[in-house]
Amino acid sequence: MEQLTFFDNREETVPLASRLRPQKLEDFVGQEHLLGPGRMLRQIIEKDQISSMIFWGPPGVGKTTLASIIASRTKAEFINFSAVTSGIKEIKEVMNQAEAGRRMGVRTVLFVDEIHRFNKAQQDAFLPFVEKGSIVLIGATTENPSFEVNAALLSRCRVFVLKALEEKDLVRLLQNALTSPKGFGAQKVVMSDEQLKAVAAFADGDARTALNTLEMAVLNGEITSEGSIVVTDQGLSQCISRKSLLYDKTGEEHYNLISALHKSMRNSDPDAAVYWMLRMLEGGEDPLYIARRLIRFASEDIGMADSHALPLAVAAYQACHFLGMPECDVHLTHAAVYLAMAPKSNALYTACENCKRDIRTENNEPVPLQLRNAPTGLMKDLAYGAGYQYAHDTEDKLTNMECMPESKRGCRYYYPTSQGGEAEVKKRLDAIMEWKRAHRD
Repeated sequence: MEQLTFFDNREETVPLASRLRPQKLEDFVGQEHLLGPGRMLRQIIEKDQISSMIFWGPPGVGKTTLASIIASRTKAEFINFSAVTSGIKEIKEVMNQAEAGRRMGVRTVLFVDEIHRFNKAQQDAFLPFVEKGSIVLIGATTENPSFEVNAALLSRCRVFVLKALEEKDLVRLLQNALTSPKGFGAQKVVMSDEQLKAVAAFADGDARTALNTLEMAVLNGEITSEGSIVVTDQGLSQCISRKSLLYDKTGEEHYNLISALHKSMRNSDPDAAVYWMLRMLEGGEDPLYIARRLIRFASEDIGMADSHALPLAVAAYQACHFLGMPECDVHLTHAAVYLAMAPKSNALYTACENCKRDIRTENNEPVPLQLRNAPTGLMKDLAYGAGYQYAHDTEDKLTNMECMPESKRGCRYYYPTSQGGEAEVKKRLDAIMEWKRAHRD
């Protein structure tokens, strides 16, 4: 057991964000779409009609705070459970306790912070107890519950999406921190409105980050002869010198950002493409991952409309491999802007997908004899290569030899567009098909 000291009970040692955690709905800031007058979640909490639910949102927007408010208002037994420190054994102990309470008419509300950290087996352990009403489950997660929470468990929970706080909400929180007795109310702290707005902008919707930054700025402020604390612009700039971007290379935001990059390039928007790409890089993404996605885009969305796109994307990958971050950011910017501005065609992607569909759903026919090689006498006797026409022996470098299996005769997959360089490809393909029609017999 960890030994406590005298100093462990001092309120000053508790982080500012924890000291100022709201205890009542009236003090809660933000999430008006859920907690405004007459809104569903507010009514559920006020009437103590809690059912199983999931709070989904970015860090620092009030998920745990809402759970603590529910704990203070509900007449049920409230159990706080952490997915980080608990396993199957602890889950079963709590579930048995809740089941015993149910038989005695006692309702149990179980709050699971970071529920996405539980694996499938751990989440399954909750399911039977949620189904028969032994517990009311409240889960909090920063990850998309569609991917991180078992479908069976998710179907029995109502999902409430919490949004990043607006700048005005964060400024209100910061002003309260300067005046509240639990904050810096006992001290005279001098901060301008512009400085508070700078902290709020830096926090990027995260109340915890905003309060932690404020606390750092105040603790590093200049103390005047009158005993007041002045937060200087120079001191504040050191506290907000670098923003910690919300980005998880394995989470939903990873896929959201790469999707935004891909779709911005597809929509020929170079500015948006550069913005989303640099958001990923600044968040710590591997530049080679981005380079690989650019290579894919070059063929999937541009293709023959600009055949220079693919080698340029490959060159960007090689540049990233040679240089690494931070120098390779300009090479990725070069590639992203080029791909965004290039003419677009998905004809290659469509041909690829349609052909794969046929191969997977239709019988695989043998290669026609005229397309087979005959390196042995037996193969020649079996008519391998019979009927083969060598295109280079003709004046037009074309023959009317059929290259598809019998059942696929006349089947087409590649339909070139009239975009960019693919217009010339389309013109040539049309001419080839017209020649074959004319020489069919």
